[in-house]
Amino acid sequence: MRLIGNILWIVLFGGLITCLEYLLIGLVLCLTIVGMPFGLQCFKFAGLALLPFGRQIVHGHTRGPMSPVLNFFWLIFAGIWIALTHLGFALAAALTIIGVPFAIQHLKLARLGLLPFGREIR
Repeated sequence: MRLIGNILWIVLFGGLITCLEYLLIGLVLCLTIVGMPFGLQCFKFAGLALLPFGRQIVHGHTRGPMSPVLNFFWLIFAGIWIALTHLGFALAAALTIIGVPFAIQHLKLARLGLLPFGREIR
């Protein structure tokens, strides 16, 4: 079931496009030392955006003291916009019964988009 969900996600619900966007933004952010932690989070998003079915987001064991600070800056500059984008896609997908599982995946991405530091994807 995960395989079918991931294939439909990539083809119909923008998984490939979203993944490529996160990869491109991550590469640009990694060009600077200051942007490197944020670029690495974009790579985390890219992997989840490509194949979200069968994966979970959990609080990581390696939460460092900088996680709240980085989450604060992430929330201000990117997190709100990422979450709003995924919430919009979730609402659009939830309009049909077939789209409900995909709406749930967008909600998963929106939650990660708000505060990504200190979380792991399994």
